[in-house]
Amino acid sequence: MQTLSDILTRDVKSCIAEDNIYEAAVKMKSWDIGAIPVVSNGQLIGIVTDRDLVIRAMAEKRPNSTQITEIMSHELITATPDMSVDEAAQLMSQNQIRRLPIVEGSKLVGMCALKDLAVRKSYDEEAEEALSHISEDKAGHQHPTAH
Repeated sequence: MQTLSDILTRDVKSCIAEDNIYEAAVKMKSWDIGAIPVVSNGQLIGIVTDRDLVIRAMAEKRPNSTQITEIMSHELITATPDMSVDEAAQLMSQNQIRRLPIVEGSKLVGMCALKDLAVRKSYDEEAEEALSHISEDKAGHQHPTAH
């Protein structure tokens, strides 16, 4: 059985709780990523996505100096390194998420993206199914950003 520890990304880019939304956006651009975990003293406290920046910051006309903790998602779906890849694919599909923080206790130890699941040949079907569920809205239409 393949576990997340076999495929997770360990060199995770993150923000700290003291960062503001401008700093988060610059980091996303610089690192070419769409989601950044937020940590405090090594502990995962949230995650901020490019969508959070648009919906919770720009659309609400918040100043760039707004602390990232004001717009980040606090209720997180996480996994542990010993979780099977199959369980992770199911968890991501059920919760319609593309990125899964991997924690030991509350310490961030890695990230697993849907694409990480897709590169494992034996799990292509699960990852493809998860992506199709995530990329469709309730009416069954694909979102324009789905690839």
